[in-house]
Amino acid sequence: MSDLSTAPAASPDAVHRDEPLGLTVHTLPTPGESGEAGARRTRAGRWQMLLLAAVCAAPVIASYFLYYVVRPDSRRSFGELIEPQREIPAAAATNLNGQPFDLTSLKGQWLLVSVAGGDCDAACQNNLYLQRQLREGLGREKDRLDWVWLVSDDTRIADALRPALSQATVARVPAPALERWLAPAAGHRLSEHLYVVDPMGHWMMRFPANLDKSTAAKAKRDLERLLRASASWDQPGR
Repeated sequence: MSDLSTAPAASPDAVHRDEPLGLTVHTLPTPGESGEAGARRTRAGRWQMLLLAAVCAAPVIASYFLYYVVRPDSRRSFGELIEPQREIPAAAATNLNGQPFDLTSLKGQWLLVSVAGGDCDAACQNNLYLQRQLREGLGREKDRLDWVWLVSDDTRIADALRPALSQATVARVPAPALERWLAPAAGHRLSEHLYVVDPMGHWMMRFPANLDKSTAAKAKRDLERLLRASASWDQPGR
């Protein structure tokens, strides 16, 4: 049996010694420093929001730039471009049943607009016919364009005309409100033109007065170019 009393003594380095824990004290930010950091974060957040808005608006801006600016002379529009563009008014309108109609609800689609009194003479009927034909001529893109007849008086629309309007949007709008929004070319009347309104509700083009079958093809080319230029951000339906 070994004699424990003769075991070598433990080395001082091997003996566990209790030592105090070392603590690192971090300086707390002062109220001024905290406020500056918050302000920097707020500014950074605002810049991020502005950048996001710019990214979202870029396709719209680009399509208008391509159509209005980067356009060779050989491809100048048949219709007259309107500058500055005029936004669709919140005018007191009614539908054919006399119920209130919100004109601004037409936003979200390209619009091909005609204006005439409810008696709809031969020129009015020609415009309605061309509106329908121009829309149908767009083929699969036709659902991106609505044709609209804005009736400028209280004259009753003939029953014989109503079936032809089944695919049109028809609303009565007081003549003064229409005249503040749309305008004819010099020497012409409001009812002699067709007007183009973009999906954001801006009147942006006016076709020459008294459009007929021989010149309708030029108007159709303008509509096709507008739809192509806006294809990246405009979709059928509202």
